[in-house]
Amino acid sequence: MRKTGVVTDPLFIKHDPGPYHPESPERLKEIYSMLDTSGLNDLLTKVKPRTASSSEICLVHSEDYYKFVESSDGTSLSLDPDTSTSPDSFQAAMLAAGGAIELVDMVVGGELDNGFALIRPPGHHAERAQARGFCLFNNIAICAQHATEELGVKRVMIVDWDLHHGNGTMHSFWDRSDVLYASTHQYPYYPGTGALQDIGGKGAEGYTISIPLDTGMGDKEYASIFSSILLPVASAFEPELLLVSAGFDTLSSDPLGGMRMSPEGYGVLMAQMLQMASAASGKVVVCLEGGYDVRRQALAVEQVLRVMLDDLKPDTTSEDPGAAQSIISAVQKQQSSFWNFDS
Repeated sequence: MRKTGVVTDPLFIKHDPGPYHPESPERLKEIYSMLDTSGLNDLLTKVKPRTASSSEICLVHSEDYYKFVESSDGTSLSLDPDTSTSPDSFQAAMLAAGGAIELVDMVVGGELDNGFALIRPPGHHAERAQARGFCLFNNIAICAQHATEELGVKRVMIVDWDLHHGNGTMHSFWDRSDVLYASTHQYPYYPGTGALQDIGGKGAEGYTISIPLDTGMGDKEYASIFSSILLPVASAFEPELLLVSAGFDTLSSDPLGGMRMSPEGYGVLMAQMLQMASAASGKVVVCLEGGYDVRRQALAVEQVLRVMLDDLKPDTTSEDPGAAQSIISAVQKQQSSFWNFDS
């Protein structure tokens, strides 16, 4: 069994964007309850989160933006039309980023094989100087920047399987060839970025891979997309660390989405992540993003964790591209100057 770390803390539940907001504390309450009732708490290694420093936040965000979010500490503030704080939100966001960094340190350092940061608020929409889409600080981007700048990791691959495109993460590494960002996302949909033609800036073409999807994609379609596009790219890129922005809003029952994923389908995706990370001795860190059917999200998180632990071995051979074949072909054509998909 692998040594899988997990970051949890009651403070993450205290971030409360307001009544009826889909990114509610119930998301983590249900996941934390699942850890107890499923027996996973006995198998996982608990990682105590620490509060990030302002300099760590400013690896990705501007100092002015950091100070703006800091000004919300102890009060409620609207940061954008979708994103609000409550009195504990700033401290929760600082602990979320710091907890994710701590997990990266332990995985890269060999203390853990992999890990899952079960944190709130989420992060992949947060831009350098702007809160967006329920996100305050971009946890996954901060982790990638920390790994390259502080830990000497030369190649980081970020896979974002959230329903929504991670605009903030893409923009953070648009001009970089040492951090590869790949996203599957419902398109056109919030936030409107992630078109097929979004491939990276000058000198970094091919290090952004946008996979815009129509609604209705399910387990087999996602598995086919990952095996046909992302596995060949990972094999060539050879990441030393794989980071996953894990949103669970592609579940068939999610109130904000239009996809058909099942909880079991995420176990297959996680098994494919471990394949992609083989060049990095399986070094994978997962950060929670979206997901708004709180009960089934917890079931999906359980599947992911069991695969990370090697307590579950899902079948990764039953993919069927189906309705995804056209987008697979389109992405391969768009990226063919940079990556070989024929082998």
